[in-house]
Amino acid sequence: MTAQERFWLAGVMGQPVIHSRSPMIHGHWFAQYGLKGAYVPLAIPPERLEAALRALPALGFSGCNITLPHKVAAMAVMDEVDPRARRIGAINCVVVRPDGSLYGCNNDGFGYLESVRERFPDWRADAGPIVVLGAGGGARAVVAALADAGAPEIRLVNRNADRAVALAAEYGGPVRAVDWSRRAEILDDAAMLVNTTTQGMTGQPALDLALDRLPVAALVSDIVYIPLETPLLAAARLRGNRTVNGLGMLINQARPAFQAWFGILPEVTAELRARLEASVG
Repeated sequence: MTAQERFWLAGVMGQPVIHSRSPMIHGHWFAQYGLKGAYVPLAIPPERLEAALRALPALGFSGCNITLPHKVAAMAVMDEVDPRARRIGAINCVVVRPDGSLYGCNNDGFGYLESVRERFPDWRADAGPIVVLGAGGGARAVVAALADAGAPEIRLVNRNADRAVALAAEYGGPVRAVDWSRRAEILDDAAMLVNTTTQGMTGQPALDLALDRLPVAALVSDIVYIPLETPLLAAARLRGNRTVNGLGMLINQARPAFQAWFGILPEVTAELRARLEASVG
């Protein structure tokens, strides 16, 4: 049976998941590469997560994405976890192997770096200090990816100082925690500013950060993609900084998952990006 003759199944597990754009992304690639299949939202409560994951092989799924609130808990159900995902402390992708075993990995860091390089091919992680706001799951993936890409110094800032200190101690190397009260002054010589918090997302308060001390040459990115331009990105763009929104990260983290499930590394086309941009307004 060829890839074009089989009906493929994948999905995204979370609660809630109805807002997810992942079905649109993977549905687009099914059509683009002539595959018959479906990528479905799977609203799974925490108490049913293990049973749902263990059912994937019997139901004929090639795998699934994992989103909030299951990214950490799903690790315990895996038969094997990728070393990078274990370092991050969360997975966002499950692959069902031919023998029915479950393999967990995390593609968020890959998606983040690809989104920046896609927008600015000349970007380099080693260009100077990078300020990262937040210490949650998104921050863990982004910080690990930036460190692996050669960032010389990563200044981690979070309202809950203990979480930032713990993460910096865990990762070591170029990562150091900085108190939230110093968030503006540490922008002085930054080559990059990254927001991994939910502040600025639709329905959430704007990020409390003045950009006056940030060099105009610095790149500003936000992993939020609803709205496409957060207040942080709008303020940065108006003062002349280059900006990257979170949509590219969403698209690019899906690419290695599609490849692992269906054997094809998909391209990010202008048509797909336009459809997603229209869907998030």
